[in-house]
Amino acid sequence: MNAHLQPLILHAHSSGPNPVKIAIALESLHIPYVVKTWDFSDDPNTGVKGTTFLKINENGRVPALEDPNTGVVSWESGACMNYVRRVYDIGNAIGPPGGSAQELVDFDKWEYFLLTTLGPMTGQTNWFTHYHPTKNDDALKRYQEQTDRCYDVLEGQLQKSGGTSILPSRVTAVDYHFEPWVRQHTFARLSLDNYPLITKWLGLMDSREEVQEAYCKIRGIGK
Repeated sequence: MNAHLQPLILHAHSSGPNPVKIAIALESLHIPYVVKTWDFSDDPNTGVKGTTFLKINENGRVPALEDPNTGVVSWESGACMNYVRRVYDIGNAIGPPGGSAQELVDFDKWEYFLLTTLGPMTGQTNWFTHYHPTKNDDALKRYQEQTDRCYDVLEGQLQKSGGTSILPSRVTAVDYHFEPWVRQHTFARLSLDNYPLITKWLGLMDSREEVQEAYCKIRGIGK
């Protein structure tokens, strides 16, 4: 089937974590895609706040995903990931590893924990570390502590697999959601010294072919 697919268009920024997770999923499922890179400006032709991109995503954020095979346009990384799984993961290679009610809910809850908590807390830590125009130590401390709290939760979950995957059975799209955000711990100036299982898991993820290929394409390496 994949040989007859037109490449999907993944709209991204070279340094943003959210587009990477979609690229990892596409690589894992061997779905052809091309990366269209945007900047954070309001330039009408190159910026996510410009008129061209706002026709694709009214919210002016990446990722967005265009599928010329179906005509569907998705944005928000959770929506993009779930679209890819529904349409292209026919064999359930990256979805919930089991079909019980608990296994389905476990997949959802860890996906949503990243989307609503660990990702946003890390993003705010990054903002107050690098981008906020006025130093605000109270806000920075708040988000650092909340990100560390998320690491505590994740470390506990990884005990169930010995640090090999977030859901105990195997690597899934949940791991793809987490990988780009946990990788940002160095940029956020947060330590993983107290999180040996996260450290192990992140190293294993970094060694996976679909992860390596996704980063190369998002960053434009090898073009």
